[in-house]
Amino acid sequence: MQEAKTIKSALISVYSKEGLSELVALLAQHGVRIYSTGGTLEFIKSQGVDAVSVESLTGYPSILGGRVKTLHPKVFGGILARREQDADLDQLIAHQIPEVDMVVVELYPFEQTVAFGASEADIIEKIDIGGVSLIRAAAKNHRHVLVVPSRAHYAEVLTLLRQGQCTTTAEQRARFAGMAFAHTARYDTAIAAHFSDTPSAPTFVCQLGGLKPLRYGENPHQQAAFYGPFADMFEQLHGKEVSYNNLLDIDAATALVAELNGPAVVIVKHNNACGVAVRSTLQQAWVDALAGDPVSAFGGVIAANRPIDVATAEQINQLFFEVLIAPGFATEALPLLQSKKNRILLLQKQAQQPQRTFRTALNGVLVQERDAHREPPEALRTVTQRPPRPEQVDDLLLANIIAKHSKSNAIALVKGQQLLGSGVGQTSRVDAVRQAIAKARAFGFDLRGASLGSDAFFPFADGVQAAIDAGVDAVVQPGGSVRDQEVVDCCNQRNVAMVFTGIRHFKH
Repeated sequence: MQEAKTIKSALISVYSKEGLSELVALLAQHGVRIYSTGGTLEFIKSQGVDAVSVESLTGYPSILGGRVKTLHPKVFGGILARREQDADLDQLIAHQIPEVDMVVVELYPFEQTVAFGASEADIIEKIDIGGVSLIRAAAKNHRHVLVVPSRAHYAEVLTLLRQGQCTTTAEQRARFAGMAFAHTARYDTAIAAHFSDTPSAPTFVCQLGGLKPLRYGENPHQQAAFYGPFADMFEQLHGKEVSYNNLLDIDAATALVAELNGPAVVIVKHNNACGVAVRSTLQQAWVDALAGDPVSAFGGVIAANRPIDVATAEQINQLFFEVLIAPGFATEALPLLQSKKNRILLLQKQAQQPQRTFRTALNGVLVQERDAHREPPEALRTVTQRPPRPEQVDDLLLANIIAKHSKSNAIALVKGQQLLGSGVGQTSRVDAVRQAIAKARAFGFDLRGASLGSDAFFPFADGVQAAIDAGVDAVVQPGGSVRDQEVVDCCNQRNVAMVFTGIRHFKH
């Protein structure tokens, strides 16, 4: 394989001209012959650099409103020719096709166009054809051609060309080819995802860039990485790198706190809420969320839906925690919270969550719509003789939300907009009820007048009976069991209110 290759000619076709000036100047300094077209050609000439139009090379103008510019044998022949084969070189001479040693492309911004909510017609026009073809051709022939697939690589290629005096090695060209194929793969995947954005699509398509290497996975012996635009959702203000387990808890905490109205704090441990409170001030929300289970809160992930003020920061600072997430931090609060070097402080941004979720299973992937359903007060259908008291409605709604965001089987006990105890991940619903009661009693809570939320129906009356015996006075559940009437009768016998939502919220 030929090691060194001096760049004598380059084809440049870019959508964005950002960062291009320096690269063009360097190529001109080394006497590289530049071919270009359209707006890119005009930009290069505006920099005082001479360039040859692709139209003069091919003998064809840009047609179809710019849809066809570079798609021509005189362009692709010069890129794909195998310089070690005399037959290829003879054909270049016969057809007057110049060799192309470097290809620089910046594709149409398809993903950004979709993200900005453009019309379908505009989205279609941002599907790049010629640019992707140029990248693939140059990457395929990397034995002789250097490909620069996006402006994200300009800084690296400038360093490379300066150090090598516009000469590249086979290893360097192969590395850029690999990046080029990864770039077009992501681009094509984004397009495919746009046209098959449904769990029932015949092919599972997902594109995620932004590789974030992690120290390890759930356990130190497992390698792991995060793929996705983490920076779109959070700005890390302080602390060590987030871990695999941190990310799972961050996801759980932010999903739950996003559904809460009023100043609220959520504390999560192992993907389940161990503390939740909604109060008139964030400081009081923190105090009462922590009181829900101060033992489990140790080393947990905390999420707030209001900026962290100084008073709240002073109290949070007394606890050992892994991550604190909030939409803002008071200037005076940050130095206090940053006093421990490993604490992770995340400033939450306004970012839209994907509409689909997926996870591996067996030798494939399970895909579903995100559970974005929220039950408003009017969705609570009273099925008992006594309706819930007005002050209990908010507690029922909060219990329902907490159960929704807890691992099934899940039970949440709420009183006065505070989580008193939860039963999560149990194999029977009655065991989840018993666990929730035991947790609440362990921290001295009086369950008289408390409300209970269940993520799914009660198959028997035993779970509800245990809750009522402990003092629970109102219950929210989806309903739908063949024994619903037995459960309702149990509540009626004890003058307890029960409402059905009609919506199950399993979370496995």
